[in-house]
Amino acid sequence: MSKSIFRTLRCCLLIYLMILVAGCDATYYWQAASGQLQLITERQSIEELVQSERTPPALKSQLQLILDARQFALDRLPITANDSYLSYVDLKREHVIWNLFVTPKLSMENQTWCYPIAGCVSYRGYFSQQKALASAQDWQQKGFDVYVGGVDAYSTLGWFDDPVLSSFLSRPPLGLAALLFHELSHQVLYVKDDTVFNESFATTVEEILLQQWVVHNHLQPTWSDYHTNKARQNAFMEMVIDNKLQRDQLFRSDRPASEKAIGKQRLIADLASQYQQFKAEWDHYSGYDDWFAQGLNNAQLSTIATYYELAPGFHALFQQSNNDLAEFINRCQALAERSKSERDSVLKQLATANIDYTEN
Repeated sequence: MSKSIFRTLRCCLLIYLMILVAGCDATYYWQAASGQLQLITERQSIEELVQSERTPPALKSQLQLILDARQFALDRLPITANDSYLSYVDLKREHVIWNLFVTPKLSMENQTWCYPIAGCVSYRGYFSQQKALASAQDWQQKGFDVYVGGVDAYSTLGWFDDPVLSSFLSRPPLGLAALLFHELSHQVLYVKDDTVFNESFATTVEEILLQQWVVHNHLQPTWSDYHTNKARQNAFMEMVIDNKLQRDQLFRSDRPASEKAIGKQRLIADLASQYQQFKAEWDHYSGYDDWFAQGLNNAQLSTIATYYELAPGFHALFQQSNNDLAEFINRCQALAERSKSERDSVLKQLATANIDYTEN
C-alpha cells in the first residue's frame, strides 16, 4: 500500500472516530476532519516541484529554503523520522484555519475544547472563516468576549505528515524558517491540556534554532533587521501581557462585578493610550493598528499570552542549560512531567528571579 493511500485511509478512519465520539458536536468534527483530508489529497511533492521547470523561480527558492531548514532542524531535534513538510499545498486562501478564542467578560480564563489528538486547548479551529465568525457570534450572544484570528500553520503532532502550506510563504526567509522551526518543535514536546506551555516552548525553540540557522548560513547581515523587528514585537507583547495580568488581578479580586466592568474599560483605555506611546517610540510603526482597532477584549489579549507568556522562563532555562539545546529539551521534558501549577511556577520564577531549576 502506498504512503498516500495509507494517509488517506488513516484520515478517513479519524473522521469516523471523531464523529463516533462527537455526539451533538459532529458537525464541527466533520468540518475539521474534512479540512484535514483536503490537505492530504491536494499535496504535491516539494522535491518534484523544485525540479520542475513549470514551478515559478520564487516558489522554488522558498521551497528549497524550507527543505534546508527542515533538515537543519531534524539534525538538532529529537524527532522521530517522518515526512512532515516534504509536500506542498496551495490553499488558494489567505489562512489555513481561523481560531476562535472565547473568554468571560470578567475573567481571563479561556473557554477550552478537548480533542482526540491534541487534548484540551484554549481555542477552536475552523477551516472556514465564515463558520468561525458564526460560532463567535453565538458565543458573543451568550455574553462572552470573542476573538477570531487567521492561522497560517498548525501541527498534527506527527499524526499526519504535515504539508507546507501556501499561507507560509508570505513571510521573508528568516520568518519562513522560524515558522517551520516552531511547528517542528511541537513534535518534540507536547503536553496535553496546556496550550500556553506548548506554544511558549515552541516559540522558544523557534528562536534558539533561528539564531543557530543565521550563524550556520552566514546570514548575519540580514539578522539586524530581523532582530529589530523581534525587539519591537517583544515590546508589544510585554505591553499586552502586562495589561492582561492587570485584568486578571482585577477579575480575581473581591470587588463587585460593576466595579470590575468599569476597571476593565479603564484598562482597555490604558492599553490604547500605551500603544500610542509605543508607536512614538518605534518610529510610528503602524503594523499593529488593525489589531488594536478590534476592541481589546479579554479573548483578544489571551491570543498573545498563549504564545509568549511563559517564553521568558524557557529562555532562562536554556541559559541555565549552558545554551545546549539537547540539555534544554531534556530539562523541559522533565518539567513536563510535573503538574501544570508546578510548571507555571517554575517557569515564572525562572523568568523573574533567574533561579536554578533542578528536578526534585
